[in-house]
Amino acid sequence: MSGRNPAPRRSYGGRSAEERRAERRERLLAAGLDLFGTRGYAATSIERLCATASVSTRNFYEEFSGREELLTALHRTINERASRALATAFAEAAGADLVTRVERAVRAFLTVTASDPRWARIAFVEVIGVSAGLERHRLSWHGQWEDALLAMTSEAVGQGEAVDRDYRLTVIAIIGAVNNLVHHWSARDQAIPLDEITAEMTRLIVAAVTRP
Repeated sequence: MSGRNPAPRRSYGGRSAEERRAERRERLLAAGLDLFGTRGYAATSIERLCATASVSTRNFYEEFSGREELLTALHRTINERASRALATAFAEAAGADLVTRVERAVRAFLTVTASDPRWARIAFVEVIGVSAGLERHRLSWHGQWEDALLAMTSEAVGQGEAVDRDYRLTVIAIIGAVNNLVHHWSARDQAIPLDEITAEMTRLIVAAVTRP
């Protein structure tokens, strides 16, 4: 849990203690994004995070138990944003053909997770192998993405666009492909246009659900 050392409530400089604390938390999250997303989690100390965010170590521990909780918060943020974007895009494409619905959903997901290589690194690289607790968190999100894709395939089956079969292993493979493609893109200075990645993932997903 965060907030282990509650800050005083008196106001200072026209801002309440809660407002100042929220600002410090945002600065720490921004520092985590920048440092974890460029230097890497293992190479980033709490002292470096605090210096980048212009907060004290005491302030850090008012918000997070350690670096891992900060990394977890960032990973949760990017997944929540991506989940909302994908769901919105898919819903807005309702009534369109399967290829269009898939392309809109893929583009929305990639726009959120891959437009900034720091977020891509946090989403797909830095959370691997940190701890058992973070692995449970990562796998929980993995399960949510599986459910989202299974819902999409079920809709396609219901509309006669996809083969009626068990897609659980298929969506696991698709998630792995997406993760590796985004990692490949982010690790190579974004040499491949995101439009190409979107098109490739759309072809892969459509082929996977329309062939026996």
